[in-house]
Amino acid sequence: QVQLVESGGGLVQPGGSLRLSCVPSGIALDYYAIGWVRQAPGKEREGVSWIRKSDNGTNYADSVKGRFTIARDKDRITVYLQMNNLKPEDTAVYHCAIRVAPAHYYSDNDKYDYWGQGTQVTVSS
Repeated sequence: QVQLVESGGGLVQPGGSLRLSCVPSGIALDYYAIGWVRQAPGKEREGVSWIRKSDNGTNYADSVKGRFTIARDKDRITVYLQMNNLKPEDTAVYHCAIRVAPAHYYSDNDKYDYWGQGTQVTVSS
């Protein structure tokens, strides 16, 4: 059974930082890439970033490039999303998600096979 457990969300002021964590378990350990997708009220779902399991190759949405960094822990299981210089438009529920196939199999950057429950990130003064 696939499980993805996220943590690290919260309330932060504009310009602040947060680090999200995701721990996959079950058959999720045999994934191709793990990433983050966010959903804000009234907005379309947006693929934020992913990291490839085989070589730690990464991908970022233009909206977060230079501010967010995705990485895997030394245990090669836990995945982090370091978010710096946060803006109010970053406010959303952030879901950890898994792909079991290479990126070109998916029609959009927000398409994944397995999802976590999500963690709320609110950027406000």
